[in-house]
Amino acid sequence: MAEENQNEETEQKKESENQTAEAEKTEAAEGEAKAETAEEKAEEKKELTPEEKIEQLEKENADLKDQLLRRAADFDNYRKRMMKEKQETFDYANANLLGDLLDSLDNFDRTLDAAATAKDVKSVTDGIKMINKSLVKMLEDKYGLVSFGKEGDEFNPDEHEAIGRTEDEKAKKETLMQVYLKGYKLKEKIIRHAKVMVKVPKA
Repeated sequence: MAEENQNEETEQKKESENQTAEAEKTEAAEGEAKAETAEEKAEEKKELTPEEKIEQLEKENADLKDQLLRRAADFDNYRKRMMKEKQETFDYANANLLGDLLDSLDNFDRTLDAAATAKDVKSVTDGIKMINKSLVKMLEDKYGLVSFGKEGDEFNPDEHEAIGRTEDEKAKKETLMQVYLKGYKLKEKIIRHAKVMVKVPKA
């Protein structure tokens, strides 16, 4: 009797194990089926109709156009801002120089007023010389403006513009005989050549 009960328990245990195994196989099969269904749905979702593809491309194209227009507008604004700043720099580049010249202009006005009633010409001349000296010093010290071209200097075609030549038996080289207009350099750059009469050795 005990042996029969034991056999029966063994069979029930085997049957239970078989049922568990079957259940696991069923679950695994169902899981695989669900995964396949999900993959199929994903593939179906990825495959767009021609109309959907066109719509998607049109949307992407509209986005790109919008980005392009925004960047073009930003660049145009930047260009206009740079042009405005450049123009302002050009317009007011000489503001400091003109401000410094105002003192000399004021002094010239005072000298002209004094000249109208002056009885001594020398005092007027001295006043003009003082203004000239002060103006030249300011331009030299503050702006690097230097004049050149004196009688007796050696002729230099890079600095002097000869408006005439005269032969001289005593001349050993070409020199400046007369200076009609002084030349000027701004630091090392010539901004006006000196206009001169040149004395040359007699041939």
